[in-house]
Amino acid sequence: MRSQWFVIHTLAGQELKVRDSIEKRIKSEEMGDYIREVLVPMEKVVEVRSGKKTVTTRKLYPGYVFVDMVLFDDGNRLVEKPWYFIRDTQGIIGFVGGERPSPTSDDEMAHIKAQMSDSEDREKPKVSFEVGETVKINDGPFLNFSGIIEEIDPDRGKLKVTVNIFGRNTPVELEYWQVEKG
Repeated sequence: MRSQWFVIHTLAGQELKVRDSIEKRIKSEEMGDYIREVLVPMEKVVEVRSGKKTVTTRKLYPGYVFVDMVLFDDGNRLVEKPWYFIRDTQGIIGFVGGERPSPTSDDEMAHIKAQMSDSEDREKPKVSFEVGETVKINDGPFLNFSGIIEEIDPDRGKLKVTVNIFGRNTPVELEYWQVEKG
C-alpha cells in the first residue's frame, strides 16, 4: 500500500496541537504503518517591535494540516483504521474532500516544501510593500525620515527608497525591517 498526502481541516489555531496529538498517538495506537509524516507548513516572518527586529513563524495554510498516510488499499478501498484514527483526533473538522478525500499531488507537496525551505534561507517581511508607497524609516542613519519606494527587491529583502535630504531627493537602499508603512 502506497502512502499519499491528504489535507485535514482543523479548528482555527489548533494546527500544532493536532499535529502533536497525531504524532504522540502514532506509537501508542500502532499507526506507524499507516502514517508516515504530519506537516504544518510554516514560514519565517520578520517584523519590527519597539525598534527591534523580531523573527516569528506564520502558518502558510491556517486551519490545515498535511498528513502523508495510507488511506486507501491497493484496490482503492478506504482503510478504516487510519480513517478513524484521524477523524477521532481532537481539533479536527475532517478531511478536505469529505467522505472520499482525494490526495494532494506530489507537485503541490513539492511546492509547499520548497516554500518552507525558502523561508528558512531568507526572512519575509510581515507587511508587503508597493512601489510608490510612502514609508517611514525606523532604523539607521535616516531614522524618522519618510520616503517613497522606488524599487522592491524581494530576493534580497531590500527596498530602494527616495528620501528628501536637505531639499534634494536621494535614493537609499534599506532592508524591509528598517521601514514601516507611513
